[in-house]
Amino acid sequence: MSETNDQITIIGADTRISGEMTFGGATAKILGSCDGKITAKGELQIASGSSCKAEVNAARVAIDGVVEGNITASERVQLNGNAKMTGDLVATTLVVESGAAFNGHVRVGTDAVKGGGGGGSSVSEPKVVSVNQGEKVGQKK
Repeated sequence: MSETNDQITIIGADTRISGEMTFGGATAKILGSCDGKITAKGELQIASGSSCKAEVNAARVAIDGVVEGNITASERVQLNGNAKMTGDLVATTLVVESGAAFNGHVRVGTDAVKGGGGGGSSVSEPKVVSVNQGEKVGQKK
């Protein structure tokens, strides 16, 4: 019952899908556009030039295109340099490359993914961290 991770499902650049999509443990790459809900046990890739207005729940998400909607990733979310995301994000690990744009709330860490959201006394207030391009974290002006 092992899952094959070398399989890739590709949604073509000229394809628009509306509704609910479910992918197994393989990689799913969206080159076109989608609206609705996406569930993936493996990795979901949103390619450069593509757009996605959806609620996403996956193990890993890599974004090069535009995403409008909330993302929950049990493992990792990567916002690459061309990524533009609007929505709330929950992940065990978050990687944001220089040039990526993000507008929303973020919860990161193993407790964030397990917690599911709300009201627990062990959840601390969110903190905002801002790093300008060309500055190092902790650098004084």
